[in-house]
Amino acid sequence: MTDALVSDELAQKFATEKDSPYVRWVHDEGLDIIAAHYVPDLHTVELKAWPRRGGAGVFINHEATRTSNDCYVCEIPAGGKLAPQRQLFEEMILVLDGHGSTAVWNDQGQEQTFEWGPGSIFAIPLNAWHQHFNGAGTRPARFVSSTNLPPVLNLYDDVDFVFGTPHDFLHRFAGEADYFADKDEHDGLLLKTNFVADAVNLPLIHARERGAGGGHIRFSMAKGSMNSHISEFPVATYKKGHRHGPGAHVIMLTGTGYSLMWPEGEEPRRYDWQPGSLIVPPNMWFHQHFNTGSVPARYLAFKHEGVSIRNAQGVPKAWISRRIGGDQIDYVDESSVVRETFVSALAANGLAPAMDAAYAAELVDLPPEPEGRTTG
Repeated sequence: MTDALVSDELAQKFATEKDSPYVRWVHDEGLDIIAAHYVPDLHTVELKAWPRRGGAGVFINHEATRTSNDCYVCEIPAGGKLAPQRQLFEEMILVLDGHGSTAVWNDQGQEQTFEWGPGSIFAIPLNAWHQHFNGAGTRPARFVSSTNLPPVLNLYDDVDFVFGTPHDFLHRFAGEADYFADKDEHDGLLLKTNFVADAVNLPLIHARERGAGGGHIRFSMAKGSMNSHISEFPVATYKKGHRHGPGAHVIMLTGTGYSLMWPEGEEPRRYDWQPGSLIVPPNMWFHQHFNTGSVPARYLAFKHEGVSIRNAQGVPKAWISRRIGGDQIDYVDESSVVRETFVSALAANGLAPAMDAAYAAELVDLPPEPEGRTTG
């Protein structure tokens, strides 16, 4: 595996440029950044005290994501609350453990409070005041969040400005009574809501384009540029391999299995997952998810829009066959290693692949392979 590492002498010439206002801010908060593209379990990942917020936390992001968006895990003490905060950046949250509530308000005094539990997803409106409360007096509550703080802080390099500017973005949040209602309004694959009560059991829409007969739903919450989606695929199946820009944080919600990730031209690396595992695909690395368990596998991906490289029609290239210039690998073009690894992993659990229907469905409208190009 080639990681393009160079001599210490050359690396030292760029050491200052590797640093950033964002990285310095995280360290000033007393927290660590886990520079990984895989965390086995967000429920148990080690946290440090976060005095300013009144809880505990850790940041998790691969180095390539620190210019687009980030991810952090935060814990609210039993019977406790986090300090109020406003911020000139967007944030999307998935509750991992516990029950509680969040209050959101602006400088005009317009306020909404809503309750949440494990599997709830919601977004913080831009620069709105907010505060999280743990509803249980005996155990902590824990959530994972993705924000677009890195480019904002790196641009302004002013912590007081980012966290202390008094301005209400009323077109984003004006205290609407149903702002955090659990809505069921759709526009194509997009679910138009700012709150999902239970991501694990949320109904999905069939999306054959991703393969394996799975379901899909997309979110763009709080009128922001952050976006996310949930995908699910059946037992003994797997999704098509694809690639995109940096910043996707893939959180497993149900099922057991593994993901393969690799840069073009190199061998795949394997990462086994369970509910609570986090996968962070590096910039333009192919990745592919495989269900080897006994229940459907479902995941939530937090992203920044910059991760979605689109064609002229607005379709993400990660949904489009490489045969016509996209970034998705058709089943017929995948490496033999993919199927061999999957068969072996299923056999270890007493299962056999259930992929014949997906392979056949792809052939109905499969684009012809370009002349002189090898795929896989």
